[in-house]
Amino acid sequence: MKKQVSLILFLAFFISNFLIGQTDDPILFTVENTPVHLSEFKYIYAKTNGKKADYSKSSLDEYLDLYVKFKLKVKKARDMKLDTIPALIQELAGYRRQLADSYLIDKQVTEKLIREVYERKKKDIALSHIMLLIPKNAKEKDIAGIELKAKKIKEQIEAGASFEKIAKQFSEDKSTKNKGGKIGYITAMLPNGFYDLETAAYNLKDGALAGPIRTAAGFHIIRKDGERPARGEIEVAHILSRDSRDHKKLYSKEKMEGIYKRLQAGENFEELAKTFSEDKKTAAKGGYIGFFGINRYEHSFEEAAFALKKDGDFSPVFKTAAGWHIVKRISKRSLGTYKEEKAKIQAKIRNAKRFELAKKAMIEKIKKEAKFVENKKLLDKFTRSLKPDFVTHKWKANKTADDDQVLVSFGNEKIELGTFKAYLKKSSRNRMRFGQKLSPEAVAKKMYNSFVDEHALKYEEKQLEQKYPEFKSLMREYDEGILLFEATKRLVWDKASQDEEGLKAFYKGKEKNYMWGDRAKVSIYTLSPDASALLPKLRKLAARKSPKKVLKKINKKGKVLKHTEKTYEKGKNKVLDALPWKVGSLSAVETNKRDKSLNFMKIEKVIPPMPKQLNEARGYVVADYQDYLEKQWVKELKNTYKVVINKNVFESMVK
Repeated sequence: MKKQVSLILFLAFFISNFLIGQTDDPILFTVENTPVHLSEFKYIYAKTNGKKADYSKSSLDEYLDLYVKFKLKVKKARDMKLDTIPALIQELAGYRRQLADSYLIDKQVTEKLIREVYERKKKDIALSHIMLLIPKNAKEKDIAGIELKAKKIKEQIEAGASFEKIAKQFSEDKSTKNKGGKIGYITAMLPNGFYDLETAAYNLKDGALAGPIRTAAGFHIIRKDGERPARGEIEVAHILSRDSRDHKKLYSKEKMEGIYKRLQAGENFEELAKTFSEDKKTAAKGGYIGFFGINRYEHSFEEAAFALKKDGDFSPVFKTAAGWHIVKRISKRSLGTYKEEKAKIQAKIRNAKRFELAKKAMIEKIKKEAKFVENKKLLDKFTRSLKPDFVTHKWKANKTADDDQVLVSFGNEKIELGTFKAYLKKSSRNRMRFGQKLSPEAVAKKMYNSFVDEHALKYEEKQLEQKYPEFKSLMREYDEGILLFEATKRLVWDKASQDEEGLKAFYKGKEKNYMWGDRAKVSIYTLSPDASALLPKLRKLAARKSPKKVLKKINKKGKVLKHTEKTYEKGKNKVLDALPWKVGSLSAVETNKRDKSLNFMKIEKVIPPMPKQLNEARGYVVADYQDYLEKQWVKELKNTYKVVINKNVFESMVK
């Protein structure tokens, strides 16, 4: 018999350990046959405990007990059908939409963009360019003509023509045209609409050409003139004397030279800036401008500032279009580590056009993974059939035999032509807006691309739990958290606050748990400042007489004294606590800062400790009653639902 028992125990141990080894995610415990896997418990244990998650047996035991109770309550909530309540379903859907937004942009693409900007910020690129402007309301035909002209200009340079001469002849950038197209140094990130130009600039070799590149301004032909380590940002203050034809300003430079000599003699820069600077925005701040990088201010100002070698150095007098300056270096900062810069770059990318590129790349990836299929013949047939009224509000999406045909599919999800037509009907504003420049067929195809993109994102959103374990875990937390809150509210919190008879029964016999400490009933006397001469008389009367008699005596000729009565617990009032705790004690006189009235207290009665009435201790009693009800609830749940814990799986976590 002993051998048989030993064999059974051995087999049980062997099978249990074999099963643990056979799965990457074994079941830690079940609640009425609903499994809770090891990965779920470890995730929530680590998340809740943070650095205190030491995986000791005592810590794991304590958290397992809490998590089993949590799962029992969730089980009860589901049995109560709380997960079918429309308001709770809607609340969970709202959480899901918010959470999905952070997952729907391909993290790898976003990371790539951040890394790209960071690496580019390490260098400044010197550029020259020739720019052909695109008029504001230019048609596609006109834009194509401008691009062709730019291509021919580039061919001339490639054939040996001087870039500088061609720039002076053809460039429409007034700020660089007369300088042979010379821009100077640029650094990432360039403004919205210039990402392609930035990318080309950072990928060129010295002296090489690129273009035509279309930007928000027009078409550019660019030449890389060199590169240098990034200058970073410099923090400065300045003193400015503006140029003017006013005879009083004829000696601006001489005035600044005088200030420069005073600085050399050791006078304070900030004080001189406050006194003499004519930059109204900065003078009051001691000339403080703050941090700036390249291409923020005029070239001569930038060069003077970045030429300063040490914090505290100031420049000689120099000229800009604004007038004469002296600039002081306060500090300089270079590019930080990737970790330090990542959040700042990411915030800028979020609001930049290049983020749209990340989104587009992600959509293409979704389509590829979903084995996206489109019926181009059906699309062409439909778009060619559209009449001019398509780009007006009068268009009707009349039903046809083709409406039930599949237009596109993502995986097993099929979308019919009728769905696309309904989308077009609903989007009348876009139809009319695009129709100002495009034909009905072109408008429909443009909107088709947006329609496909929207459905790609919807498809991907449905796959998030499957693709991202963390998303699945967070959604489970939201779901179960909402259910737990609602169940606890109904069965514990509401009952504790609304069940008056139950609360009274709970309080009965526990009165000594809710005791008042030592208390004092006090009179507070407030004397008008105009009657301050009566103060000595008032204090003598207050020490011997009742408040009623005191008021009668003092207010005989006019209402100059007010009286209020309060009860304080020992330790709750500093003035009272400083007095001997006995009847008749008077506090010192205090003057009210606001109205100058004179105030003092008198202890009228000392009240020994006693139980609080239910209405006096209600908040504390309700809290304890809630705790009691919750414990009773958990006890009931443990008797209702069977919990089975896999000890071997639990032990496998212990360190």
